[in-house]
Amino acid sequence: MRRTIAVLIITLVLLPVSTFSQTRRRTTPRAPRPNLAQQRAAEVQRAGAQRVADQIKVLTRFIYLLGGVAKTLEGVNDAASRSQQTTAAAEQTEKSRTVIRNSIRTLRVELDKLEVDFRATPELQRYYIKLAGVAAGAATAEDQAGANQFDRAGRTLLEVVNRLTDVLVEMRT
Repeated sequence: MRRTIAVLIITLVLLPVSTFSQTRRRTTPRAPRPNLAQQRAAEVQRAGAQRVADQIKVLTRFIYLLGGVAKTLEGVNDAASRSQQTTAAAEQTEKSRTVIRNSIRTLRVELDKLEVDFRATPELQRYYIKLAGVAAGAATAEDQAGANQFDRAGRTLLEVVNRLTDVLVEMRT
């Protein structure tokens, strides 16, 4: 009986100790949350990278289409030099040239807007250095297309795509 009472007293004394040790909460430290300025900067950078990627897509699609049209126009030029072209074909050729020139002009305007936005946005200014000159490259392509040098214009636009790709790579790192 004494033993039972001793065990009961020891159990009652030690019970609160084990209860306290089991209620201790274990929490993992939380990673620090980026502040609002950092979140906004990251969001602006993502949006800028998306615009660069969109321009790359538009330019590459245009260059692909320009390649086929440029070959056709060169063939028409050869036929025209041999006086084998009808007036209707000549008019269609001139319309195609005008469409290409206007398309390159539109690309140049969009690239110019992209440059201005990068220069004017504080979060994107560090990428502007690599981006600067893409509109000038498109302007050169526009001049080449104006001189009926569509193949050279396409090659110049490829250089613009390369530059935009370099900017995009830098933005992703």
